[in-house]
Amino acid sequence: MPVWAALRTLGRSGIADLVERCCAHARRFAVSLNAIQGVEVLNDVVLNQVVVRFGDSDDATRRVIAAAQAEGTCWFGGTVWQGVAAARISVSNWSTTQADVDRSIAAIRSVL
Repeated sequence: MPVWAALRTLGRSGIADLVERCCAHARRFAVSLNAIQGVEVLNDVVLNQVVVRFGDSDDATRRVIAAAQAEGTCWFGGTVWQGVAAARISVSNWSTTQADVDRSIAAIRSVL
């Protein structure tokens, strides 16, 4: 039912635009975060997912995830990527804007 409702409301091109917009926001996250000293994007960002490591240890990454969650501007969770702790940022909300991404990046910078 949700897929039918989305297609009925947005149409095929609307869904395509939504997916592309979320993917573009994920790429913006990846480029911006990768430019920060001590932050490493671990995956090829081809869809709406960014996997990122903060610092040089699992504990450092977990600390940044917890601090970002407590700060409250954005929310992303932890994961394990190829044996190391990482954060997984998913861009999936239709209302996410470039300004939201930029605000989230600034919030992440503030807790590093």
